[in-house]
Amino acid sequence: MSDIDQYSSAVVKVTTSSGTGSGFYLPSDNLVVTNHHVVAGNRFVAVETQDKDKYKVRVLQINPALDLAFLECKEDLGQTDPAFVNSDELTMRAKVYVMGFPFGRPFTVTEGIVSSPSQNIGENNYVQTDAAINPGNSGGPMLDAEGRIIGVTTCKIAQAENMGYALPSEALVKELEEFRANRPEQFSVKCPSCSQLIVEESDYCSHCGHKLDGKNLFQEATLSSLAEFVEGALGVREIDPVVARAGYEFWEFYQGSALIRIFVYKEKYLLATCPLVKLPKTGLEPLYRYLLSNPVPPYFLAIYESSVYLSYRVRLADLKTGLSDDIRRHIFNMSLKADELDNELIDNYHCEWSKESRREIDPKLKGPKKEWKPRKS
Repeated sequence: MSDIDQYSSAVVKVTTSSGTGSGFYLPSDNLVVTNHHVVAGNRFVAVETQDKDKYKVRVLQINPALDLAFLECKEDLGQTDPAFVNSDELTMRAKVYVMGFPFGRPFTVTEGIVSSPSQNIGENNYVQTDAAINPGNSGGPMLDAEGRIIGVTTCKIAQAENMGYALPSEALVKELEEFRANRPEQFSVKCPSCSQLIVEESDYCSHCGHKLDGKNLFQEATLSSLAEFVEGALGVREIDPVVARAGYEFWEFYQGSALIRIFVYKEKYLLATCPLVKLPKTGLEPLYRYLLSNPVPPYFLAIYESSVYLSYRVRLADLKTGLSDDIRRHIFNMSLKADELDNELIDNYHCEWSKESRREIDPKLKGPKKEWKPRKS
């Protein structure tokens, strides 16, 4: 295993009600490091490992001046602490690797070179690279060829190719040292002037008088009416909406083996869908007859790219009518129905598990068996 691969499993996806970003785990501090702009307006967010396990974590400290945020992670993600390398040890054209979850998609690694070890932008210096950086990479690590962290991927210049930036590791290490010396017990904002921690909303730092944007720094983002509706329905199922969030007005969670996704479709509909199973290789006629019989109203079964899906679709306008209670109930029940149906289709029609299904393979058995994974919070 390469030095790069050894640390890759510590890189996590960070999800909020407004979007996704990346972060990386520091086990000795029980922290996930990410960008402030990734978690702005949130006190709790979700982190997702590459094994698709999701955890609710607390936003413990933010430093808007450095665009840094420290998330308290009580789960052991099973990594050792990384090594760091200062920007003054970097040379132009040295190889770098950017890790993260661009556009909320699965984990990627992009390769590039150091374009400038120290590029001044505003009040801070950054490591500049030509490695591909996309929305969703923010907050992830930039590493050198030895697997040492160069910095925290922060941004790229809009409408400019091959210009990405990372906050250098020495700035992160200094921030971590100060954090360890005075670890806060509650959400805290670091003053950009005196570096003292502020725990109560204010327009001015109580230590030095520096002017702050207190409202945006301390107040939590307001959910859309649609998000409140969906998360209310999920709450009845005792599904933590923070953990279920997968981006703006997008939710994703497992019920037993079944992966449920809820999102806005064509700007007119709320769609809940689940990839149940893959079609069998033979004996399709009985399965087709079953699917066409409409056996599970108000849900419908359909085939797309050799997979069977269970779905539920309603007009967004109907959420504000007398149908709203029924819609909540149908969302509530769909996840249970999906977890029943995948078993039924496999047992009775010889279907195969969907690639999205959560299950394990028991070598003592001829086929896969379901694995119950409880919600983690």
